[in-house]
Amino acid sequence: MLSLEWKNKLTEFLSEKQIQIDEHGSHPLGNSGHVTVYPQSEEEISNILRYANTYGKTVCIAGGGTKRGFGGQLECADILLSLVNYSGIVEHAAADMTVTVKSGTVFQQLQDYLAEYRQKVALDPVWPQYATIGGVISANDSGPKRLGYGSARDSVIGLRIVYPDGTVIRSGGKVVKNVAGYDMNKLFIGAMGTLGVISEITLKLRPLPKYESLVLLSFPSGKLDEIRSFAVQFLDSMMEPVCFELLSPSLSERLIGHSAYTLAIGFEDVESAVRYQVEFVKRFQPPNTKILILSQEEAKSFWQTFYTIGPNGAAPDPLGQSVEAAVKIGVVNFDVLPIIRESDLLQERCHVHIEAHGGLGHGLCQVYIKGESEPVIAAVKQLRATAAQLGGYAVVKHLPFSLRKRIDVWGEKPSYFFLLDGIKRKIDPNRILNNQRFIGGI
Repeated sequence: MLSLEWKNKLTEFLSEKQIQIDEHGSHPLGNSGHVTVYPQSEEEISNILRYANTYGKTVCIAGGGTKRGFGGQLECADILLSLVNYSGIVEHAAADMTVTVKSGTVFQQLQDYLAEYRQKVALDPVWPQYATIGGVISANDSGPKRLGYGSARDSVIGLRIVYPDGTVIRSGGKVVKNVAGYDMNKLFIGAMGTLGVISEITLKLRPLPKYESLVLLSFPSGKLDEIRSFAVQFLDSMMEPVCFELLSPSLSERLIGHSAYTLAIGFEDVESAVRYQVEFVKRFQPPNTKILILSQEEAKSFWQTFYTIGPNGAAPDPLGQSVEAAVKIGVVNFDVLPIIRESDLLQERCHVHIEAHGGLGHGLCQVYIKGESEPVIAAVKQLRATAAQLGGYAVVKHLPFSLRKRIDVWGEKPSYFFLLDGIKRKIDPNRILNNQRFIGGI
């Protein structure tokens, strides 16, 4: 039998406890495997990939599973490489404010460890209690605080990568001031694991803020011009928010009980600086708006809820009562306004439930859709068309496998696609690693 043949090969470098066989390999989100392996060292990862490359076996990579519904046109690879048992802190240079971790480390566990040293990784991905740092980096995931802290590309200073042929390479370094040659890190960040398995990540850290406040400014009138006018005035000021996020009425109602377009303006600094900036917002508060100020634990509680509003690939709806989709849209920053408005209007037009938010400082929107299959697909297509009209793009970050076969989750190939395809052919000529997971079927 196929399973017996594979098991005999894999047990040459893995224990039987590290091998799980599932001939069918079915999962509603796809991206599964007939054989799941659980390496505990970089050497074992290397041996698995070398075996797969030699015998022509396809490999799908998984961490915490939160992004299982993100891309992928293959329902089941030959091997599912799970990194859940490959985790832990490799090195923490607290004085230098850097940390090196294994890629299977759960993001929240890393943050909890660093909090003891009053430090943090300046990223805010969704479902942090499930997501692994390797998955966050591979998908270049970020949240509203990207405005103040940047993306994964701004936090990573070094990587260890296991190539599809089992070769281990290092990119970047372990110090913040690293200017030697081309920044190879950027090649792998956001590549969805199609070029290699990230085994170790070195990140630069930030100190935990002394004080934190979140101003929630609601606009009951729903007039976008009022929001735009305030946003222009605020962003032209000397204030330094870590986030300036517009919430749709449905999302605002869920989070704070007000069904209105709401600006979430976050501040993190010493207490005096935070209070000064909060007072600035209060002084320039537009007429007929409502303001809610959350500080310290209340603000942290808000964000804990916020990061769990979207679908979780690690825990899909067990009853299958509705289809969930997540769409990332990138536009010029103030074009976030029509995107969020369109998301709100689509609820009645497509008979779906939509919650959306977007950064008026960076132009990235996240739209979460729930409903029946056909209306969800219709809503996704309309959002993509709206983004295209504004000169932006739309990427589907979560969708069941059966529906991903009907829609190109990445959209049209970019003009530079030939470069991406050429890199893939050079590094992974046999296309064994996360095949068809990235743009254009790479």
